[in-house]
Amino acid sequence: MRFPPRATRTGAAVALLSALLVGGTVTATTADAAASVSAGSICYGELPSQAHDTLRLIDRGGPYPYAQDGIVFQNREGVLPRQPSGYYHEYTVKTPGSTTRGARRIVTGGGYEEDYYTPDHYATFDLIDFGC
Repeated sequence: MRFPPRATRTGAAVALLSALLVGGTVTATTADAAASVSAGSICYGELPSQAHDTLRLIDRGGPYPYAQDGIVFQNREGVLPRQPSGYYHEYTVKTPGSTTRGARRIVTGGGYEEDYYTPDHYATFDLIDFGC
């Protein structure tokens, strides 16, 4: 069985669930990160194929199709967990038929330790679950 590129990474939701199942300690940061994502999580397999392409580009370090890819995401909407400036970076997920960048993005956090998908230009985010 071949795993998606980031199947071994543990996101906040996985860390929270693991701590709860084994009776471990849940830090405020872990709990906040899991609770702060507005739309919950999404399975890697449920993402559009273009998001898979973007995640592969991120893993390879580019080259990216748009000059804005890889820039710091400011989290102005406050939907993602609060982190210091420079923690999040955004990447375009191509939209078939669109002549612009479209509204879909992957936002990575903490040196690619967590990945979020937004289909609606930052209105909602889903933490990507690479284990399903």
